[in-house]
Parts: sequence; C-alpha cells; structure tokens
Amino acid sequence: MVYQDKIDVQSEGLHPTFHDVTKQVKEIIKKSGIKAGVVTVYSHHTTCSVMVQECSHDKTYFGLEFLQQDLCNIMEGLVPTCRVENQYLHPGPKHVEFGDSVGEPGAWTSLNTDGHLRSVFFGRSESIVIEDGEPDLGEFGYVYFIDWDQVRARKRTVKVTVMGE
Repeated sequence: MVYQDKIDVQSEGLHPTFHDVTKQVKEIIKKSGIKAGVVTVYSHHTTCSVMVQECSHDKTYFGLEFLQQDLCNIMEGLVPTCRVENQYLHPGPKHVEFGDSVGEPGAWTSLNTDGHLRSVFFGRSESIVIEDGEPDLGEFGYVYFIDWDQVRARKRTVKVTVMGE
C-alpha cells in the first residue's frame, strides 16, 4: 500500500528556517494505517533539505535550537551566504532572465546559490523505517525540514509518502 500527503510550512527568510515536522509525519503515518514499512519525507524545493537529528531544546534569541545554530555556523564557513551578485558563478544572466520570465519578484531572488549548495550537502529527503505504526527515529530523533534559502519568506511544501502494509 502507498499513501501520500503533504505538510505546508512557512519559512521566515533572512536566515535558514528549520521546521520540526515530526508530529505531522507521525500523524500522516497513523492516517495511512500502515504498520510496517517506510516513510519518505521529501522536498521538491531545490534549496531545502530534510534531516533526522536530535532536538537540542535550548534556543538562540532568534529561535534556532543550539544544534541548528551550530550547523548554520559550520555551513557559513563551508558555503558562505550569498550577499552580492557575482559572489558565485550562479546565477548567470540567462538564469536571471529565466527568473524574470516566470514571475520572480526581482533578480535579487536568484541570489540563493548558498541554499542550493547546502541542500546538496544534506539531501532533499529522508527514508525512515516504520515499526508498529511508528517511525523508528531512535530515542532522540526528530524530523526537520530546512529551508536554506534566505532571500525571502515563503510557503514551502513537505511531501510525505508512506509505503508498506
């Protein structure tokens, strides 16, 4: 059996946004009626990732869990946030022209190369085993959807597919 659903989230912009979608994923598994199988949590957005990680509980003044802030600090060193045009080769003039043709609000919205590169490091999906109708996340695991794109706030969709019996 296969069951599909989605979770809508609102990203904040100006910094990477982490969404704890664990509760919603568990609810979708329950709705599916599947007791044994696999759940895949997926992003079709090319600047977003899905990961399973421990909840850090403590938060920064901006609402990021300490572990999330640590991750952002490391990523800033590996893939610095795109602040100006030509910081990265992407976007080139053809891509900016394409963005204009599909109704992007301005060329500046293409200055999200860091989000694209960061999503490559973390991937855009996680597959989690289902046992007895529950995701096997271990003792401390949570499912997070991360929007690495910092250029603007926007709605995002988390896709969830449950497969099994």
